[in-house]
Amino acid sequence: MTQTDSRLQEASAWLDDMLPLVFSREGWGDVPAGTLTPASSDASFRRYFRWEAAGRSLILMDAPPPQENCRPFVEVAALLAGAGVNVPRIHEQDLDRGFLLLSDLGRRTYLDVIDASNADALFADAIDSLIRFQRLPVEGLALPVYDRALLMRELALFPEWYVERHLGRSLDAAQRAAWDEVCELLVASALDQPQVVVHRDYMPRNLMASDPNPGVLDFQDAVLGPVSYDATSLFKDAFLSWPEEQAQQWLRTYWEGARQAGIAVPERFEDFQRASDLMGAQRHLKVIGIFARICHRDGKPRYLADVPRFFAYLQGALARRPELHALGSLLNSLGVEIEA
Repeated sequence: MTQTDSRLQEASAWLDDMLPLVFSREGWGDVPAGTLTPASSDASFRRYFRWEAAGRSLILMDAPPPQENCRPFVEVAALLAGAGVNVPRIHEQDLDRGFLLLSDLGRRTYLDVIDASNADALFADAIDSLIRFQRLPVEGLALPVYDRALLMRELALFPEWYVERHLGRSLDAAQRAAWDEVCELLVASALDQPQVVVHRDYMPRNLMASDPNPGVLDFQDAVLGPVSYDATSLFKDAFLSWPEEQAQQWLRTYWEGARQAGIAVPERFEDFQRASDLMGAQRHLKVIGIFARICHRDGKPRYLADVPRFFAYLQGALARRPELHALGSLLNSLGVEIEA
């Protein structure tokens, strides 16, 4: 028996112990014989399984310590639920062993169902949900802060994993100077923005088509950080691209809604658009580094297929932002075909 099988056996035994408690508490009667099947997995060590029987379904999260920690998920779930966001209800938990039993928000993510015919409606709901938790007062919230150190650690993933490990190159002195200039610009812009609760992966893969819509998942890495971050992530998705004009229109729709809700976005859309472009550049570079790390460290090469998408996003920002000239020149010098 492999270690993974052993872990699943332990999770299944815990589930068997918890189901009678949940059914009794919810008034659902006796526990019927059910099935446990994989629901989803992601780039981390977390796994999800769906238990089903007699028209009911629940989600078992397996987050093995020490690689994963369930506590942030539990804490952020309570925070978002209090803001009126549709997140999974936690029926039972064993934080020490890394098991959670959750309500099931359904089988269809935004990524599964979104297309040109329904995107406006789905994104309208996603924007409403985003604004709900951005309106939370940040004073006293026990969330990590998206500070300079974290922003720089994320940016460092690009030269370490994409340039050095994936491309097999090292930055020379001129390239390193250009990289340092880019980092200072992107970090300064991020730190200059008003702080709100930031999901950090607010994108179609983590939004469920549900009632109420959307169901929000994968929020355990939430921080206090730049107001433009999640809106930028939503329309510059890791696995789905939209025409630039359409993405900018949705960004404007968010900005208008955020202003009406009292979110501290800039008074002019052009200023918010610049903040989004620079925030996006930081995220795009980080994600390229993460995807290279997932490939070379974790043996999951499929994520590299989406790296060109992020270079295309960077191209859009470079076309609008002459202050990113150093980044365009650096990428060209590395053989990435982006005009400076």
